[in-house]
Amino acid sequence: MSFLIDPPWLYANGRVLAQAPPPARRPLAVATLAAFLVTSISLYLDRGWTRPIWRACRARSGRDWMLNSGVLRLDADRAGAPTHAVSALLFTTYPLWLWLGLRTAKR
Repeated sequence: MSFLIDPPWLYANGRVLAQAPPPARRPLAVATLAAFLVTSISLYLDRGWTRPIWRACRARSGRDWMLNSGVLRLDADRAGAPTHAVSALLFTTYPLWLWLGLRTAKR
């Protein structure tokens, strides 16, 4: 998971979840969002259990993967307060992406 990949992936998950039976839709959406947030925040914080994920993505760390996704060249090791603030803001948009997918698919 990364800041470049997560939004479209959450949107796509929302579109798929919109097809679930109404009683299951909300619990599935909550579980999906929780999985994204727990994994992505853990990657950003370089939690040990995420090592297999970022290594499989050929990143130098979980934060490197979250910030760069193998595309950008931000220095993840020197991320300071501004980077952390923008990252926190990006995490707050995760529910929006899932909701947009749900809403678009229901039309």
